[in-house]
Amino acid sequence: MRASRLVSLLLLLQARGTMTAAELARELEVSERTVYRDVLALSAAGIPVYAEQGRRGGYRLVDGYRTRLTGLSRAEAEALFLAGLTGPAEDMGLADAVAAARLKVLAALPSSLQDAPVRTGQRFHLDVAGWFDDTGPPPMLAALARAVWQDETVVLRYRRDREVTRTVDPYGLVLKGGTWYLVGRVGGDHRTYRVDRVSAVEPAGRTFDRDESFDLRAFWAERAAQFVETLLHETVGIRLTPAGVRLLRYAVEPPASRRALQTAGEPDEQGRVTTRLPVESLDVAYTQLMRLGPEVEVLDPPELRDRMAEAATRLAALYHR
Repeated sequence: MRASRLVSLLLLLQARGTMTAAELARELEVSERTVYRDVLALSAAGIPVYAEQGRRGGYRLVDGYRTRLTGLSRAEAEALFLAGLTGPAEDMGLADAVAAARLKVLAALPSSLQDAPVRTGQRFHLDVAGWFDDTGPPPMLAALARAVWQDETVVLRYRRDREVTRTVDPYGLVLKGGTWYLVGRVGGDHRTYRVDRVSAVEPAGRTFDRDESFDLRAFWAERAAQFVETLLHETVGIRLTPAGVRLLRYAVEPPASRRALQTAGEPDEQGRVTTRLPVESLDVAYTQLMRLGPEVEVLDPPELRDRMAEAATRLAALYHR
């Protein structure tokens, strides 16, 4: 355990330059006292690590020192090649950079691990595009990716109900369900834009100072949850057969399915359960619940129940003929 931590400490200093004991402790999830002991252990082992005093001081390696670590396990080596999502990288215009990085990693591996990329490619393929989508990457994706890497402010033309112009500090790109999204700062707020609705990207002629405390992953998780909640602002009463309970998650959004099943009542003598299902609208609810056929009964509101009954009557007449 300690050996692994020492290697991690060494790699952190090699990658980031100067780091304080507090920063190292936070990254390694240990106390500052443990960091002091680990630095002494590295020095005793001949690693040229030293402390700089002053307000901007901290621990660092002697300039030019690079470790020659060759202790990758097979699982770690194979995970490196699994982590490279070739499709999204190509979409962002990074195919050449990814290919070069793979070659360099492969060249650094010992001979016993040279088969890592082949083994990984034989066993895993990550297809991140949505079903029935053959449109290719959004035209403006590569330009936005460059702006994200370079912290370059851009002027977007963006299609909503009408085309609007926005000056945006592009913080990051997110691929969700085959759709690319740009997370950008406008004024003091962070906003989300669908990349396939961006019709033009122009450099604003300046760079921006990135807020290093901004957490793209946490921001996206929060906004995604808020988005789903804003959609599900109505509820309908339903009664599900046992088969309907099993199939509900395939017919409606996962958050709606989970909430409905968590609040369902006890099964009746026929095994049916009654619950309330969050929905986006009655039109959407009609489309979704029709997928369940006779495995669901709509209890309320009356207009949706009447609409389902009319559809059932039409189906019965169609198949009776």
